[in-house]
Amino acid sequence: MSVRIATAATAAAAVLGVGGLLPPAQTQTVEARPPDRPASPVVLAHRGASGYAPENTLAAVDAAKTLGIDWVENDVQRTKDGVLVVVHDTDLKRTTDVEEVFPDRAPWAVKDFTAAEIAKLDAGSWFGERFAEARVPTLTQFLHRLERNRQKLLLEIKSPATYPGIERDILRVLRKEGWLDPSHVRNRLVIQSFGADSIKEVHALRPDVTTGFLGTPEVADLPSYAAFTDQINPSYKTIGADYVAAVQRLKSPHGKRLRVNTWTVDTAADAAKVHAYGVDGIITNYPDVVRDATR
Repeated sequence: MSVRIATAATAAAAVLGVGGLLPPAQTQTVEARPPDRPASPVVLAHRGASGYAPENTLAAVDAAKTLGIDWVENDVQRTKDGVLVVVHDTDLKRTTDVEEVFPDRAPWAVKDFTAAEIAKLDAGSWFGERFAEARVPTLTQFLHRLERNRQKLLLEIKSPATYPGIERDILRVLRKEGWLDPSHVRNRLVIQSFGADSIKEVHALRPDVTTGFLGTPEVADLPSYAAFTDQINPSYKTIGADYVAAVQRLKSPHGKRLRVNTWTVDTAADAAKVHAYGVDGIITNYPDVVRDATR
């Protein structure tokens, strides 16, 4: 977890009721904002408002809601028995008590546990004892909470090579839960991944769904990405205004200009910097800090 800044800690009290390889960043010249670019970037809560609640839990979704944040980013993997769960790491050690509950199951990979076994794990105490009841949610549970909160989803397919066919599984769950109807597809859903082949598969299966590629492709390669994705979503440390402008000059498969959502921006200073670059969205653990810095 990144170091928390003072404004973030203050906001936490209000919310919780308590006190792939990327190319090196280039030096860029900040350009004027095009007329079609929104005045403020969209703020997306990284793994929920994960600066204030344990990442990828329903508590983090609710924390984002309390802060007034519509967009929530998450990570999706698949259990041994084929259930989609929301967790970032490909093993369960960092964010659960799996080593205590299942001491003989090293290396504790998500793919080696059933959904019922993962449901037994404490996914919140590592962040704070008040979150001891938090669990690793299934994708279905996560979607239900977003629907209840009327929030939107930036869904990351995590480590797709580990889970062959996970794209179809995700689309199946999204369809069952009503997230592939025209309204959700147009306004409330983006699917992204570091795996270009995974995003190509989503685009082939559901060309209407908005997709994003996580990474910073070379400028010369951007047109090939524009054939299957709507967003280029890079680390903020790898971009400048010229790169953002190069992405936004291209058209997506849906005939709109490519968008740039950058990650993971957690300070007001960095938020102001990427805002000046002209990014369309900022993914952050501290969405209130970024929102206030870019208004």
